[in-house]
Amino acid sequence: MTDCIFCAIVAGQSPASVVLDEPDVLAFMDIRPFTPGHLLVIPKRHASGLAQLDPDDGAKVFAAGQRIATAMRASGLPMEGVNMFLADGVAAGQEVFHVHLHLVPRSAGDGFGIRADWRTPNRTVLDGTAATIRTAVQIHRS
Repeated sequence: MTDCIFCAIVAGQSPASVVLDEPDVLAFMDIRPFTPGHLLVIPKRHASGLAQLDPDDGAKVFAAGQRIATAMRASGLPMEGVNMFLADGVAAGQEVFHVHLHLVPRSAGDGFGIRADWRTPNRTVLDGTAATIRTAVQIHRS
């Protein structure tokens, strides 16, 4: 993709502070970190969202994220935990349309968090929603 900043990073045309460079996956520091150590893991092959992501690439991104998160916890960075976050679509907060997994080091009181108006639906609502999603999963099997 000629207008994708992450593709430009993969191609070596834009700078990045690289953490991991593997044949199908690249991890680099986020230039607008939520917390110190916040980084991104991307597939090298362009996919604008999860629907376009090759399942093998997705597995490699997550596996790399898990390895990096484990290493981060042992690295001496000041952190007590880690969040893995992937936004798919504008409403979810996606700003760069190349799939990317955020790894966010966490410490108590770091100011980062998920803010929500938590709801408590009854079991009938949960079962109905589960049935709708289950049907969609069956239809979209590869």
